[in-house]
Amino acid sequence: MSAATAPTGSAPAGTAPAGSAPAGSAPAGTALTRSAAPAAPATGLVDPTYDAVAVRSAAVVVRAYSTSFGWACRLLGDDVRDHVRGVYALVRVADEIVDDPRPGLSATERGALLTELEHEVGRARERGRSSNLVVHAFAGTARRFGIGDDLVAPFFASMRADLTVSAHDEASFAAYVHGSAEVVGLMCLRVFVAGDDAAYDRLAPGAARLGAAFQKVNFLRDLAEDADLRGRSYFPGVDVDAFGDADRDRLLADIDADLAVARVAIDELPRSSRRAVRVAHDLFAELSRRLAATPAATIRRERVRVPGPVKARLVARALAWDAVR
Repeated sequence: MSAATAPTGSAPAGTAPAGSAPAGSAPAGTALTRSAAPAAPATGLVDPTYDAVAVRSAAVVVRAYSTSFGWACRLLGDDVRDHVRGVYALVRVADEIVDDPRPGLSATERGALLTELEHEVGRARERGRSSNLVVHAFAGTARRFGIGDDLVAPFFASMRADLTVSAHDEASFAAYVHGSAEVVGLMCLRVFVAGDDAAYDRLAPGAARLGAAFQKVNFLRDLAEDADLRGRSYFPGVDVDAFGDADRDRLLADIDADLAVARVAIDELPRSSRRAVRVAHDLFAELSRRLAATPAATIRRERVRVPGPVKARLVARALAWDAVR
């Protein structure tokens, strides 16, 4: 587990399957030809056809790696959806470099690939063009909404830490969560508020805490996989082999505090993003409740999930809530 992303799983009943392409986008595996490109969305770039293909490529990445996040994106307004996909597609590409399962790829080689990606992101943000379609899509979003080095640099620093750090103390854990999760929430917030710096400053604490909650929940859900397959232990002071109910409860209390702060900020988001973020928040709150009801010994062995029908109820509740606001 590296960058914070929405949990994977099947799309809830009543929503479009995550693997199906929304209007104007190509399904996974479809050639992205110049003649088939749709009208380009508004970005910080300048080549409408190439920009549109890049945006579609980012959407393919999101759908392939996170079905829950894929359908959650459908709840975003048209003016922000593609930009959020661009952010998460870059996050996923970096995450895959760090967590590439091939045993023959050394940490040094992964680090070199990550450095190449970071440099390409920097160049694309400066010149508005990249031969890497995912980077190109992200650069358009970054240039349009002012996603700067204050958010991009910590992200890559946290990704790089996964190549060398196998256990964290309080300071390194805080830095890692900030770079791998909080800044992703802040990048999305830049998109949501569309240049309103006062709104960004007011809502930033809630956005950061929501990103942190996502990451910590995923750390807890992936306790076994991270320890057994990757040799990583994220939570400071937690012995994974001796993980007990008291550890679980302490970690969930911290997560629930993050979610409570984030919940207040969600009400102030623009409508184009509010309901999608509410669904994401409620999904992770449900995961927290299910983790609290799961024995620590089971968490150590199995990944806790939210069933599809429950996800559907969370979506319906968020839509009803938003409709009366």
